[in-house]
Amino acid sequence: MEPIWFKPMNDWVQFRKIRDSVRTMNGISSFTGVTEAQKCHLTSSILYPLDSTCIIVTYDELQANKLLDVLKCFFPDNLVLYPPREILLYNAAAHSREVTGQRLGVLERMVSGEKLTVVTTIEALMQPIIPKEIFLSSMFEIVEGQEYSMPDLAARAVQLGYERVYTIEGPGQFSLRGSIFDIFTLTAEKPYRIDFFDEFVDSIRTFDIITQRSEERLESVRITPARELVLSQQQLEYGRMKIERSFRQQSNKMQKESNFNTAQLHNRVDKLLEDLANGLIEDQLINYLPFFYDRFDTLLDYAGKESFVVLDEPVRIREKSNWIIDEFREHFKDLLMKGEVLSEQADLLMNSDEIMAGINDYKGMALLSLPRGNLGFEPKRVYTIAARTIPAYHGKWELLADDLRYWKERKYSILLLSGSRLKAEGLANALLDHGLEALISESIHGDIQPGQIVIVPASLSKGFEYLEGRFVLVSDQEIYGTQKRKTVIKRKGKKLDPFTDLKTGSLVVHENHGIGRYMGIEKLTVNGQERDYLLIKYAGTDKLYIPADQMELIQPYVGMDDKAPRLSKLGGNEWQKTKNRVRNSVKELAFDLLKLYAAREASVGFAFSKDTQWQRQFEDSFPYEETPDQIQSLMEIKRDMESKKVMDRLLCGDVGYGKTEVAIRAAFKAVMDGKQVAVLAPTTILAQQHYNTFVSRFGDFPFTVQVLSRFKTAREQKEIIKALKEGNVDVIIGTHRLLGKDVRFKDLGLLIIDEEQRFGVAHKETIKQIKKNVDVLTLTATPIPRTLHMSLTGIRDISVIETPPEDRYPVQTYVVEYSESLVRDAIIRELQRGGQVYFVYNHVKLMDKMAERLRQLVPEARIATAHGQMGESTLERIMIAFYEHEYDILLCSTIIESGLDIPSVNTLIVYDADHFGLSQLYQLRGRVGRSNRVAYAYFTYKRDKILNETAEKRLQTIKEFTEFGSGFKIAMRDLEIRGAGNLLGAEQHGQMAAVGYDMYCKLLSEAVREIKGEEPPKTVETTVDFKVDAYIDSSYISQENHKLQMYKRIAAIEELQDKYDVEDEMTDRFGDIPAPASNLIQIAYIRALAGRLGFTEISHKGREVRMKMRDSKVLSPRTLMIILNENRKSLRFMGSNPPVMIISLKEGTGTEAMEAAAEILEKIGDLQQSQMQV
Repeated sequence: MEPIWFKPMNDWVQFRKIRDSVRTMNGISSFTGVTEAQKCHLTSSILYPLDSTCIIVTYDELQANKLLDVLKCFFPDNLVLYPPREILLYNAAAHSREVTGQRLGVLERMVSGEKLTVVTTIEALMQPIIPKEIFLSSMFEIVEGQEYSMPDLAARAVQLGYERVYTIEGPGQFSLRGSIFDIFTLTAEKPYRIDFFDEFVDSIRTFDIITQRSEERLESVRITPARELVLSQQQLEYGRMKIERSFRQQSNKMQKESNFNTAQLHNRVDKLLEDLANGLIEDQLINYLPFFYDRFDTLLDYAGKESFVVLDEPVRIREKSNWIIDEFREHFKDLLMKGEVLSEQADLLMNSDEIMAGINDYKGMALLSLPRGNLGFEPKRVYTIAARTIPAYHGKWELLADDLRYWKERKYSILLLSGSRLKAEGLANALLDHGLEALISESIHGDIQPGQIVIVPASLSKGFEYLEGRFVLVSDQEIYGTQKRKTVIKRKGKKLDPFTDLKTGSLVVHENHGIGRYMGIEKLTVNGQERDYLLIKYAGTDKLYIPADQMELIQPYVGMDDKAPRLSKLGGNEWQKTKNRVRNSVKELAFDLLKLYAAREASVGFAFSKDTQWQRQFEDSFPYEETPDQIQSLMEIKRDMESKKVMDRLLCGDVGYGKTEVAIRAAFKAVMDGKQVAVLAPTTILAQQHYNTFVSRFGDFPFTVQVLSRFKTAREQKEIIKALKEGNVDVIIGTHRLLGKDVRFKDLGLLIIDEEQRFGVAHKETIKQIKKNVDVLTLTATPIPRTLHMSLTGIRDISVIETPPEDRYPVQTYVVEYSESLVRDAIIRELQRGGQVYFVYNHVKLMDKMAERLRQLVPEARIATAHGQMGESTLERIMIAFYEHEYDILLCSTIIESGLDIPSVNTLIVYDADHFGLSQLYQLRGRVGRSNRVAYAYFTYKRDKILNETAEKRLQTIKEFTEFGSGFKIAMRDLEIRGAGNLLGAEQHGQMAAVGYDMYCKLLSEAVREIKGEEPPKTVETTVDFKVDAYIDSSYISQENHKLQMYKRIAAIEELQDKYDVEDEMTDRFGDIPAPASNLIQIAYIRALAGRLGFTEISHKGREVRMKMRDSKVLSPRTLMIILNENRKSLRFMGSNPPVMIISLKEGTGTEAMEAAAEILEKIGDLQQSQMQV
């Protein structure tokens, strides 16, 4: 069935003729008079059905993204964005790969013959790419059952730009481990695991990057380049020669120029040639593309001559391309004098006039809202479309009904978009009330007749009317005043195992012996058996060897800050004293929390009404689709509000995750019942942000929203306080000014607190008083660790929003040497698109000097400085002025790390990034890219600075984080621990530091269970000794941290399914399990099973296995009788104290002993289970 939006166009005879002409004749047809969304509809109507690739070219990225959004409504399949490459001619040590991946994905699909609708910009079209035939020949397929040489595959992966690692953490990496070849292409959503049997591919699967476990099975996989420059050895040599020749010519030519930086050019080219000689090919070698190929292609060459081209506003395209060329040439001239570039690199941008001239060889169309001359090409045909835009109805049904009657009388086909199925039903009912019948179509495919109204649950920003075609489309934006935007839901990542980051020298906590330093794994032979032991060094010369299968007793030490704790002494009772002190402290904390919780449960508050029609209407007007976490959190909050208990709920979620919207809906629910709402923010700028958001969301409803802060005059404050007391203000937003003694409410029903931990002690006390009989919702942007969240279940109400927001505009991140030219370029580019810049500089004393330097560098920019040592009012005044765009650059310390949300700031420059922790950089980067624009983050380090080992490591980590996203989970863990400290209060910081975060959480969990009267689970410490080698050999798993991770997984085995899971994981990740590792898994399983059943010791000697019980109550008489009866030949029982079971063996081998013990224990377990069920 054809799309419903196409049917009226196909019935329009004149349009059919135009369509046939445009689709069959070469050359560009010009269409004038088309409105914004109509451009996409007209294009889709001419292209339908899509039988060739279509390239839609527009003037900038913002417009490209708008077109992409609209086209999704008409052509959702095979629609892609081809963004421009960032031409950064400076020496970047690393850069993020999302844009490269997007570009390569489009090229891969095109050369593979897919018919795509590609939206791109003139800038992307002007950038040369490697010849199509070279890209095509570089791709290859791996098919299940086929024969391949693993060394050859590895060599090809390296040539295509993949980095070899032990474990894949992000796109652009590959790994070889035994018979397993893992690879993560830049164009795939998940990495691939290819398992070999000899030289044949046994299986191909995708796998999860966090758990490293295989998932979906595939028959074949296509391997594509991991960078845009693919070079054979021959091309590499050819390029090297050309670079050397160019360098010599340029040096000779420029030596008379006094401003020319010869030394810099020498350094740059020497380093480049050395890298090329050593086969080191960095991603940024793409900037030397003109040296490696004599001919380039463009996106149009990849699409082929049979493709269809659409030009969106060709005059603007021409203006933009001229501006890009002029800017690039100006910039290039400057870099040439500084010795940063070679003259041939000017070819990195092609002339747009040549591209436009060649466009007439293609079939296509140009879209213009107004008739314009001087298009840059000669249109073959010119059509004028008689069209009108649609007025905004904002939910006023009478106005909509009047227009619908007008169109209906004139036999228009009328298509209404509702945004959702629920809204479609509401709209149909509303129209029925006005005497108009409308049909609801479930999808975009369907039928529509002249004079008929059809409602489709789709979404669009703008509608349009074809006067001659008698077809009108009214968007949900026009009907309701808002448009629902789909949120791309990202799968929640699984939690990171902290053992993946445990290295020699790391601090660990042993449950019974305290804090020590992990010194590595050592293989020792004890009683003839080889085992792996973890060596832990304690205070003085004390050492402890822990069997690797007892790893459940140790955890990595994670403190609250960088301060290292004292190592514990072995022996003595120092560690137990520390543990007891912390245990008592957490008991006290848990008791206080429980007391508070019980008091709140007992106190009677106001029970709010169920949701009203207005509430539903208000929630429907939210312009985004809610994430599952938002829906869940809101459900929990509403449940609390509708109950009689006094709500005190904590809502956690990073900035931009949608906490404010949840709070706004709670506020709306409160004012609907005639209650007042107070929103308390720690700073004036946050109060102002909340005020702006509330005002825009409450706009269509008769409620009054006010803000009270120090920036209101005394008179204004007085008037607001008076109105508040009289009940004439429904929602009041403010800083701690709201806690003033002169502030009185008529009927406060809900208090919303943003970042409570940022208020002072006195303010917290006042808040505590208000909290007693008012529903309270506290918001925090610091993530709360799941372990802590679980520990507090039943003593603190917490809702968590973990789903990230739509992530279509990744922040382009660069790790780059600091250079003033780079800084100026980055700032100027941001200012030219009307944006603002954060310049993070953490040397407060030198900040004024840096500000002066920036003023000289960018005299056209307005610069403000801000840091934590300023007076509060001065700081707030600067932040508000920056927020209101009175400044272009904010030179600041890390104070912007949390809480600020300024959508116009889309460039971040961090000075001396190697001095920051990963979690800080992660949070800083999160401050940009909060709008519908591509954002840039530059992590800079000092040029030629000799870095110490720690800074070098940190820089390497930042590079990996930037390129592959690795380390993200570790950064999150840092933040979570900070969140734990905030949630539990400063007095708990010391306790956490004393025993480490994980041990603290464990003790807190135990304390909560004890106070709630829950029985702790009974377990028995079991020692197991079989005459077998049990360890993980380094030839099987060579990386120590992965070995530790597997030891941890083995130590955590509790039942048979866990054992199977571990075996599956090891086989999946590392290949067939060798005998010693298999023994280790079996021993762990036997220990867990024996411990659960009450056996304290299992030992193998000669032809016997002795199994000692805790006491005579371990087995019921019935179980004992049955088990002895069934195994009378091999099993006997000694009624000693404690009792012992003895298994007789035939051969007496270790394998036989383990099998026999496991079999008996499983039988006992089954018997006890069946008796319990009886």
